[in-house]
Amino acid sequence: MSDGERLLYQDEQLRITARLAPGIPAVMLIGEVDATNSPALSRTLTGSRQDATYIVVDTGGLTFIDLSGLRVLVMPALPPAQRWIRLHNVTPSQQRLLRLLGWLHEPRPQGVWL
Repeated sequence: MSDGERLLYQDEQLRITARLAPGIPAVMLIGEVDATNSPALSRTLTGSRQDATYIVVDTGGLTFIDLSGLRVLVMPALPPAQRWIRLHNVTPSQQRLLRLLGWLHEPRPQGVWL
């Protein structure tokens, strides 16, 4: 972990860090997300949001994510205007899963996904 990062959560499969920078909160996910740790992912992201309109979540370090984890990140039950997580560094396999589920949205500038 670099000097500009803070550990938010860690278990045997997943590490969640925050990048310490002004502005929009940025969170990095490293490892695997499944039904055993997706509730912790949800709690951690909710706690990281604080008063921000949205947070950016970098998923490039994930080697596996199941449907429970995707639901946490994409929030499909909410209307798009109420979704407060923006995905960054989405891998091709993650894009494929999101496309298959009908949850893939076009990227914004700088590779941030809605």
